Amino acid sequence: MQYLLLATLMLLPWSGYAANENAAETGQKEKIDMTSLILGHISDSYEWHFWGEGENAVAIPLPILVYSNVRSEWFFFSFAHLEEAEEEGTTYEGFKLAEAGEENAGKVVEYNNATGKWERPLDLSLTKNAIGLMINSLLLICIVLGCARWYKGRKPSDPAPRGFVGLMEMMISMVYNDIIKANIPQHVQRYSGYLLCAFFFIFFTNLIGLIPGSANITGNIAVTFVLACCTFLFVNIGANGEYWKEIFWADVPGWLKPIMAVIEFFGIFTKPVALMIRLFANIMAGHAALLALIGVIFITATISPVINGIMTPLSLLFAIFLDCLECLVAFIQAYVFTMLSAVFIGLSVPQHHHKA
Repeated sequence: MQYLLLATLMLLPWSGYAANENAAETGQKEKIDMTSLILGHISDSYEWHFWGEGENAVAIPLPILVYSNVRSEWFFFSFAHLEEAEEEGTTYEGFKLAEAGEENAGKVVEYNNATGKWERPLDLSLTKNAIGLMINSLLLICIVLGCARWYKGRKPSDPAPRGFVGLMEMMISMVYNDIIKANIPQHVQRYSGYLLCAFFFIFFTNLIGLIPGSANITGNIAVTFVLACCTFLFVNIGANGEYWKEIFWADVPGWLKPIMAVIEFFGIFTKPVALMIRLFANIMAGHAALLALIGVIFITATISPVINGIMTPLSLLFAIFLDCLECLVAFIQAYVFTMLSAVFIGLSVPQHHHKA
């Protein structure tokens, strides 16, 4: 993976010099909007963009499925239709892509004559993140089933697995013993499936997200919101009576009970929110920082070839270092999310305390 990124980055200076030469021919310096460029790469979209910009862009338009609230009809078309209509200065079937600075920027909108505004229809499109989520999930299922197949027909006395299967067994044992069993006092088997699934899903999607051109799944707050909701449901649905007693009638002086009840009640919701924001912010910030370092090459290319020649190797070195660091962050974020989820679940099923 690192070699793939290195090969990609080594091509960037040539693109930068080309941009500088084109600007010199026109007598103008091309202005690069790094904010829009970074947000465009890490946000969801209706096309799968690989590399290039403008006419030189290599991208796959994705299918769009929307339900018009104005006309009460379903519409199915491709993102390419919206691009063609935008080039002609029109809309496609009354739909267009909201531009930057407008409300619902980057989303499909339609004009409502009753309100005089561009509004969002019900959007069930297969966006880049949605397809990336499906691909990553299928790959993860194949990996897990492939490892499980190795154990079929084997006995406990047989030699331990080696290679990739041995690595997976080591990681599963680490998560199960050091995270799940260490934080959940009872009913471990009830929650181990979800926690193991959450760990490997987050870890795998974080690693895939580092490959140039892949989808930034865990850097999308909608994905982390669903993961946090799953933890929220496991915490509160499986909670026992002692957990709810500690929230609404804690063992504190009588005058403190109403205050503690309010604080603990809000704590029920702040815990999953913290899980959601932590995972989303760390992954998004890492991708944004990596893109910003790469963007330095293009920015200096429009300033001076000498400055560009100095900054390009520095940007490459820092980008490679940051990408290696992001591999560690991918594991840490999966570990932290799983550990905190196990801690919250363990607190919801406390053991009964008996007075001596």
